[in-house]
Amino acid sequence: MTRLAVDRVVTEPDPAHPEPAPDRGRAGHVRPRITRAWKWLNPARIRLFAQSSPGRLLGVGLLLVVLCVGSGAITAGAVHDRQRDLDILLAHTEPDANAAHRLYTSLSVADAAAATAFISGGLEPEQVRDRYSQALGEAGADLVTLSGDDAQDTGQRMGIGSGLPVYSGLVETARANNREGHPVGAAYLSEASSQMQTVLLPAAEQLYVRRAAAVDSAQDRHVRPPWFAICLLAVAVIALVWGQRLLARHWRRTFNPGLLLASGALLILMLWTVIAGSVSSVAMSSGRADGTVPAARLTESRILAQQARSAETLKLVRRDTTGDYDHAFDANITRLNELLAGHTDRATVDARAALLHWLAAHQRMNEALNRGEFTRAATIATAPGAENATAHVESLDKALGNGITETRETLRSNIFHSARVLDYLAPGALILGIAAAAYIAFGIWPRLREYR
Repeated sequence: MTRLAVDRVVTEPDPAHPEPAPDRGRAGHVRPRITRAWKWLNPARIRLFAQSSPGRLLGVGLLLVVLCVGSGAITAGAVHDRQRDLDILLAHTEPDANAAHRLYTSLSVADAAAATAFISGGLEPEQVRDRYSQALGEAGADLVTLSGDDAQDTGQRMGIGSGLPVYSGLVETARANNREGHPVGAAYLSEASSQMQTVLLPAAEQLYVRRAAAVDSAQDRHVRPPWFAICLLAVAVIALVWGQRLLARHWRRTFNPGLLLASGALLILMLWTVIAGSVSSVAMSSGRADGTVPAARLTESRILAQQARSAETLKLVRRDTTGDYDHAFDANITRLNELLAGHTDRATVDARAALLHWLAAHQRMNEALNRGEFTRAATIATAPGAENATAHVESLDKALGNGITETRETLRSNIFHSARVLDYLAPGALILGIAAAAYIAFGIWPRLREYR
């Protein structure tokens, strides 16, 4: 009986402290109690808190945090995109442009070499034959190296690929007839040169122009500063200054250590972005001035020289009296002189000297032709020796080729330097943005604790 009484006392509710009755609905179901967290979601309470001093302080802190993190992330993304574009330019765009230039040049060299070999009659010199074969082989290799997915690009590459065997077949037919002494060989060679000048070279030129334009476009994009990221950083710094003044006016705090540190972090990031971006842009501008522009000029000069050489030798092959080949030669040489004039770099100086010697030999060749001395004219145009045209044409081509190689190395070196200047800026921007946000929290939290 005693144990039962004790159990009854323990288990029965205390009349002095009754438990609250559960809230029941009309159907008798128990309603859940509204917790304190749900009460804070009341729009009226939120509005009252936002109008209070701690609410305004918390709002200012959140705004500054978002600005700092956002500006750091956007700056990091902008720098990463610029660096990726530079790496693409260095690994794909510029090599494609160089391959297109080599294709264009190799086709011109092959055409000039084919005509030079034909003039010698019979079995052509081994050196000239090797030059022709090497030029065709390089053209085929560069054609394979070129990339591109658009229909126009693919069609032109396929046109060159299918036209090269036809061209080489016409040249071989011309050579076979020339060895046998058949005059029809000159007609085959003229047909081959016509196909080269009207079909293959224009297609190669368009490929080269598009590849060079892609390099120019990439350089233009990089030279322009990342204005959006820089402006956003400036806005974040101005907002931090505004936050400092707000704290000083409403909360009687002249300086807030956290906001000062955040301002310093963003100022460092903004200066880093401007300085690194400027150095990178200057390197790219230098690459354009010392690499892209002179390379384009030297490339055009080299192609013009080869086309002038083709006109010179085809005049001998056809024994032209109409002046058509003379007009083509003079037009190419006039443009070549314009490109070489006014430049003092070593490649241009050497090319200009070789061109003067070539023109002197060309004048002697024309004089011999006017006297009816075809053999003498052919010797001046194609035979080895310092007094003949071949040596000076080769010197001109070598000088221009060396200049193109040097300018390309300059361009690639500047692109590499432009990309490497930005190596640590992207992660640094993200770290400084997050650090600035942490400093803001560090500066705002003590002020919020004052309202507890």
